[in-house]
Amino acid sequence: MTFTNPLKQLWADKKPALNGWIAMPGILSAEIMARAGWDSVTIDMQHGTTDYADLLQILPVIGQTKTVPLVRVPWNRPEDIMRALDAGAMGIIAPMIETAKDVRALVDACLYAPRGARSFGPVRARLAHGASYADTANDAILPIAMIETKAALDNLDDILQTPGLGAIYIGPADLSLVHGFPPGFDREEPEMLALLDHILTRANAHNIPACIHCGAPAYAKRMQDHGFLLTTLGSDARFLEAGAKQAIDMVRG
Repeated sequence: MTFTNPLKQLWADKKPALNGWIAMPGILSAEIMARAGWDSVTIDMQHGTTDYADLLQILPVIGQTKTVPLVRVPWNRPEDIMRALDAGAMGIIAPMIETAKDVRALVDACLYAPRGARSFGPVRARLAHGASYADTANDAILPIAMIETKAALDNLDDILQTPGLGAIYIGPADLSLVHGFPPGFDREEPEMLALLDHILTRANAHNIPACIHCGAPAYAKRMQDHGFLLTTLGSDARFLEAGAKQAIDMVRG
């Protein structure tokens, strides 16, 4: 079995991916998400409630489907990144990337020598992705840098041209906060829309896929049509919250 990443093929064909978000560590909820039809799902270890033991249970569940498993690590630390990859993640989303140096650290932790500095020991990844894992991991793994601060915007071109970077991911909540707006998805302020356009334009100029987190389906579709190659829609926790509230409101009038 050759280890490849379907997200990379989608992006090579200029087709957008729809990404689910797992904030809760339940095995059943993870399977529901993985089988819902997303192109990929991200297990959130930064603001979600998942720890490493949960990761070892959730990734095999996702692995039973065609959905690509990504992990957002708590921080851009090599120990978190390498352990998530060794557990079978096919891409790493690292928060608060601000400089090319940060990106180089992310890439180093994701890729084996000579292209990086990842330590070899794919304890579960070789079982999940096959005997050719060591030979093909560098071409399959996606290092994804979150763009969510003013420093990241100041250094955007340096970030985008760092060798090995797989994609950038806009965190709209933090990006809004640092520009004086309340945190949240689906920005409509002219200043924020201009920032999104700027980031997307620069990413396209460097041939780096741009990703963004969205709240509403209509906004996610709009961002796809605008040129973002991955849109995240909500999360399992938000879907549960919204569904429960809608049912209660319908009964209580």
